[in-house]
Amino acid sequence: MSEQADQMAAVAFAGASLAPFFLNDPRTGDAADAFAAMAELDVAAAAAEWPFVDEATAADALALMREGLAAGADNENLVWEYRRLFVGPGHLPAPPWGSVYTDRECVVFGEATLALRAWMRRVGVARTADERTPEDHIGLMLALLAYLAEERPELADEYLCDHLLTWAPHYLEALEAAADHPFYQGLAALTRATLLGLQEARGLEVAPPRFYC
Repeated sequence: MSEQADQMAAVAFAGASLAPFFLNDPRTGDAADAFAAMAELDVAAAAAEWPFVDEATAADALALMREGLAAGADNENLVWEYRRLFVGPGHLPAPPWGSVYTDRECVVFGEATLALRAWMRRVGVARTADERTPEDHIGLMLALLAYLAEERPELADEYLCDHLLTWAPHYLEALEAAADHPFYQGLAALTRATLLGLQEARGLEVAPPRFYC
């Protein structure tokens, strides 16, 4: 397998591993297997294999995630924290949509959403689920990254530079600061480190937009 193929396999693994935790309520969502696997994770072994992140950083983040699942995925504190951070009701301390940070009005379905939607249409990538959630939700974008790495690797760098890396590290830093639960602190830290490590590994130059929120 070539270095390019190895990297794309690692990208697909990371995106597919992280996306479900952003998209699914621990109690009512469709990621029970992912939460169960994380609860039983061998942190040292996983950290040694985690792509694009140094072992110590990965170990710290994965340990937080496993700690956060010690009482189970159905634990009230974990479920409440997911809903506080990703669902509401009320103000979300770190909204998971790109346009909230890059649109002058700080709105959902803003210019970043429309730009991503237009890009997906242009390159022939269709949504397969969850038509109600804006395309620039961090979980959907990580899932799309995994898909591109597996099926359309020639598009991955463009997608990263123009649509994901422009805002995701900024958002994930805000999410880590806003999170009160170790699981989501670890998830934010691991995802941010993974994306920044991927950017470095691919040698990508990203022009960050102005952040309004």
